[in-house]
Formats: sequence, structure tokens, C-alpha cells
Amino acid sequence: MKTGVLLINLGTPDSPKTSDVRKYLTQFLNDSRVIDINPVARFLLVNGIIVPFRSSKSAKLYQHIWTKDGSPLLTNSIKMKNLLQQQLAENYVVELGMRYQSPSLESALDRLRKAQVEKIIMIPLYPQYASSSTGSSVAEAIRLMQKWEVTPSVEVISKFYDNPDFIDACVDVAKKYSFDDYDYFIFSYHGLPERHIMKGSAHYCANTCKLGSCCDSITKDNQYCYRANCFETTRQLVKKLNIPAGKYETTFQSRLNDKWIKPYSDKVVAQKAEEGKKKMLVFSPAFVADCLETLYEIGTEYDEIFKEHGGEKITLVESLNDSPKWIEALKNMVLRAS
Repeated sequence: MKTGVLLINLGTPDSPKTSDVRKYLTQFLNDSRVIDINPVARFLLVNGIIVPFRSSKSAKLYQHIWTKDGSPLLTNSIKMKNLLQQQLAENYVVELGMRYQSPSLESALDRLRKAQVEKIIMIPLYPQYASSSTGSSVAEAIRLMQKWEVTPSVEVISKFYDNPDFIDACVDVAKKYSFDDYDYFIFSYHGLPERHIMKGSAHYCANTCKLGSCCDSITKDNQYCYRANCFETTRQLVKKLNIPAGKYETTFQSRLNDKWIKPYSDKVVAQKAEEGKKKMLVFSPAFVADCLETLYEIGTEYDEIFKEHGGEKITLVESLNDSPKWIEALKNMVLRAS
């Protein structure tokens, strides 16, 4: 009998055309776990304001990162899937599904169903747990599988931010950079509304999260807290990379308003430039595949902000993509869950 491996990533437009970006944003932003407000208000906000006004602007940004092979997030995710399939024995079937757009989660699950797998190991490709990413992906997969007459055993790897193989893979990618060439290091994670952290913490914590020192270590209360997961990822990476205290900071990017978790990456970039920092190395450990948020937001926008405030150069440490250590890490996750 075969074991299925389902890799899930967030998704990407089918092309950088405004029409395809509009389709992607419509599906993404109408997800109740992404914008968790009253359904009517969400419908009006997303379909009446955000999508109409944001689609063309986002399309121009996607054009900056698009390659001849397509979206970097998609092409790198496909490489991960193919390399993992090569690394696993023939009694494994590896499929890739995107939470939004193509290849759809439904099509990936259908291929696993037709392969008659007796077990599915589900790996949402988000190292740190968040309801809007991991939670949404798992919930949608389960919803789709409810239509099946026979449901195989399912095991979900819901987070791997502290997995030693994941950390080692990140360190291996970073080794190509000479740390002596940089005077500051930023670990930039995708941001979330503060209320998402509060809602998640209420599930485990007896006391309401204060968005403070409660994230200074991982406990049974904050094991599924995205903010705590991010800070722990940084702690493990700086220890392995021998980056001393005072030379790095954990920050959060891609905010929509001032009620998202802090500190904000772009503000820290400007601040450090004004303090006299000239060269910064930026890590993006929330992303295992390079995408708009890494290649353009960090690689282009933050570099421009840094220079505007007196800095010289921001260098982006690329995501894990198809690096050998990362494929090995995925393989080990699958074997341990088999």
C-alpha cells in the first residue's frame, strides 16, 4: 500500500495579468480565516474595495518577479515536490496543492485518492503555525476529503519552526554569506493582525496574551502562537549562526494597518539606516519558497527604504526553495510520520 504526501503552499496568480491577480486576490481575501470579520462586511470590503483597487497595483509588482518559467513560488514548490518524490521510496506518492489557485488542493487530493493511498501525510509549507495559513489549508483539505467514500488515515505536520532539520537547512543556505560584511541582521516574518494572535492564544492560554515577554520561550500555552513560533525560530537560528545579541532583530512585514504585530520590518530598516548601519542581511524564515514578499518587498522595497535613510545595501538571504538540506528535511519529516 502507498502513503500519500500532500505538500500545501499558499498559492499565486496564474500570471501577472491584472485579471489573474484579481482572481487570486478574490479567492484569497474572501477566506474567513484570512479576513476574520463579519461575512457581509468582509464581502463588501474585499469585493467592493480591496480587490478592485489593489489588483492592478499588485499585478505590476508580480511582473517584477515573474520569470520565464512563471511564478517563483510555484516553480520552486514544484521543484520541492519533484525532488522529494525522488528521495522517497516508490511506495510514496507526493503531490502539491495550492490553497488558492493552481494547482488546486482539490486536484492534488484527487490524485492521491486515485493512487489509492492508505495514509496521507499533510505538510502545509508554513514553518510557524497560523490560523490564516496552516489552519486554513488543513481545514480546506479536510472539507474536500469529506466528499470521499473512503477516508484514509491522515497525519498533519502543522508546524516545524523548531525542527532541527529545518533550522539546519536555513543555516546551510546562509553559509554562503560572509557575516563579517554586515553590521546588522533582520529576521523578517509575514505579519498578522494582533487580533489573530489574541484569538489563537485564547485557545491555549489561561491568561490573555499581552503581545510581550510571553513569547520569550515556548511553553504548552503558546506552542501554536504564531508570534512565539517566529521568535523561537530566530533564537534557534542566531544560536546556530553565532550572531551576537544586539546585532539582530525579529520583525514583521506586509502589514495593512497599525494593528498588526510589531515591530514592523520597514520601520526597523529605516531606523537602523538612520542609526548608521550600512549593510544589512535579511532572513525570511516564514517562507520556504521565494515569492513576492521576499523577492520584491524585501529585496527591492526595503533596499530602497534603507538607501533613502542613509544605508548602502540590503541583501536578502534566499528562501530554502530546492536546496538539498531542505529536501532532506522534508524527507525526514515524512519518514518520521510514516
